[in-house]
Amino acid sequence: MLFLSLRHPPRIFYRSYRDFIRRIRIAASVGVLAFSFSAPIHAAGAGDNNVLLITLDTLRYDRVSFHSQTYVHTPNIDRLAARAAVFHRAFAHNPVTLPSHTNILTGTTPLHHGISDNPGFKLEDRFLTLAEHLREAGFKTAAFIAAFPLDSRFGLNQGFDLYDDNFGIQNLYSLYFAERRAEEVIKPAMDWISRQSDQWFVWVHLFDPHEPYDPPAPFKETYAEDLYSGEAAYTDAQLGILFEFLERRDLMSHTVIVLTSDHGEGRGEHGEYSHSYFAYNTCLHVPLMVYVPDRSPAEVNENVSHVDIFPTVCDVLGIGKPKHLQGESLLPLIQGKTRVNSSIYFESMTPYLTAGWAPLRGFIRGGLKYIDLPIKEVYDLYRDMAEDSNLAETSNLVQLDKDLKQIRKKLRGKVVEQKLDTVEQDTLNKMRTLGYMSSGKSEKQKSYTAKDDLKSLLPLQTKIISATKNFRAGEHDHAMQKLQDVIQARPDYVPAYGLMANLLSSLGRKESAVETLREGLKANKNSLFLQSRLGLMLVEVKNYDESIKLLERCIAREDTNPDHFIYLGVAHQKSGRYETALENYRKALRLDKSNVTAYNNIGSVHLIYFLRTKDLKQYELAMANFNNALAFNPFFQAALNGRQAADKFKAQLENRIKSPEKSIR
Repeated sequence: MLFLSLRHPPRIFYRSYRDFIRRIRIAASVGVLAFSFSAPIHAAGAGDNNVLLITLDTLRYDRVSFHSQTYVHTPNIDRLAARAAVFHRAFAHNPVTLPSHTNILTGTTPLHHGISDNPGFKLEDRFLTLAEHLREAGFKTAAFIAAFPLDSRFGLNQGFDLYDDNFGIQNLYSLYFAERRAEEVIKPAMDWISRQSDQWFVWVHLFDPHEPYDPPAPFKETYAEDLYSGEAAYTDAQLGILFEFLERRDLMSHTVIVLTSDHGEGRGEHGEYSHSYFAYNTCLHVPLMVYVPDRSPAEVNENVSHVDIFPTVCDVLGIGKPKHLQGESLLPLIQGKTRVNSSIYFESMTPYLTAGWAPLRGFIRGGLKYIDLPIKEVYDLYRDMAEDSNLAETSNLVQLDKDLKQIRKKLRGKVVEQKLDTVEQDTLNKMRTLGYMSSGKSEKQKSYTAKDDLKSLLPLQTKIISATKNFRAGEHDHAMQKLQDVIQARPDYVPAYGLMANLLSSLGRKESAVETLREGLKANKNSLFLQSRLGLMLVEVKNYDESIKLLERCIAREDTNPDHFIYLGVAHQKSGRYETALENYRKALRLDKSNVTAYNNIGSVHLIYFLRTKDLKQYELAMANFNNALAFNPFFQAALNGRQAADKFKAQLENRIKSPEKSIR
């Protein structure tokens, strides 16, 4: 049918309150076991402040002009900074979107919650989020999300009454994430805030500084030589609209505002052009400011990190802090006090999890930064924030290794949640099972040498990025050759096969994409990523029988991905097995209750039944499902087409009943 859709759609996702057990767990986490459903966890003096959390994806520290005048002017962020506590030495724990936001919203590191990368991870319900904690305290909660890495399917929707991730359709073969501009995030956020009469917590996530860099006019022209900075300037302009809205409604006088970025961007420094590879300060050093009404501005030069945000919000509001939080409140620093130079753990695990390259971990303590790789790195951040001078040769590396092990042990230590001391190993085991890791060996079983170091493998990473740029410039042959070079050098580099298949598919060479994925599976037999992509691509080339077998194997290994069920349903539907198709679409809906594609495809099956049987009940079922899809996305073309076709056939049927001599055409 023309109205069948393979793509994952946008949606707005609502959640109800957690059940009784959830409330007991949250209450217990702050040391108060309260059985009343209505008793909030406010402490005395909580006041009437709202909370606005703003996360700016991929924004470097030096792209806020309050910190640096070199690249861009950000007057609206600067005005907020002039009224806020500004932290000049704030650090992320991960250079990746999903883990970094999980750190912020749970107040814990990846060693606690187990989220170390974007693909293959979902925050489990057993972990407490800031939204859940504040909702339990009586706040209305809403999140407005700009891009696919924070889609509700990945678990950060926990605790939000409204999780608006209406960012568009994520094409599985796209080079970039589906996203929406800042103005399309801020407008619904302002609309929601304007309707609130109770205290609220709002999270606004803006993705514009992330690749591809394509700011709208006039920023595209003003920053024609530096579009990344143009994206920062555009984002700042949109924040100006949000701040003006808060001022106009007199909300600035009782709204706590936390503004930070999840991580930075390499921009060519240390040979890294994007992020999620190294863990230098280009990606870990982030802007952070906390505005508290009626509190004097301050500038803080102590080391702080993302996990400090959750306890800070609790302290500012006068709400009890969960005992398991791994950060420290920033309120004492805002008040001019000092803190003991505690260690900040960081990691960059994407190359390890996707390619089996050496894992990168480390810590920052005072001015010391230690990066644990086969080729060790040590920096003095008091004198060398740019990390130009590696002091490893004159450092006590044995002691630094011991210190890192102690930090990791402490962060995995005794916490409120059951078995959290094993969450990291559980996560790595899961990644191996799902095939995201090219190596079948555990980290303890495999030793890493200089050839596995990310610095040694940087040329391959650079070729991948260069190939993407070649392809966008229309230089397809150059792009393909570079990817072939990477695959020849490292046949176990799974992402290279996936990227090549994406490029071939976008050129309409779907059969070649299938062959590329088959080649990748020969070299990486256990890769679920490649099996899944091949199963989906086989649907595209109408090889339904093989696709069904492969997707069923994928589901046996991972039954939490709605896309697998969507594509399996399409394969069955195209093969004429409509009831089996419906079964799979419904399974996708159980995983994702607002999946527009699933609703649309269920509607398409009932439309087929209606066309064949002329049973009006089938018409009603088709229309109900098309309307469900359109309720989440009014512009979803497949559902619009399906509804139009159903109405047209119904009109023809009614006309035939009135005039039996006329045939249905």
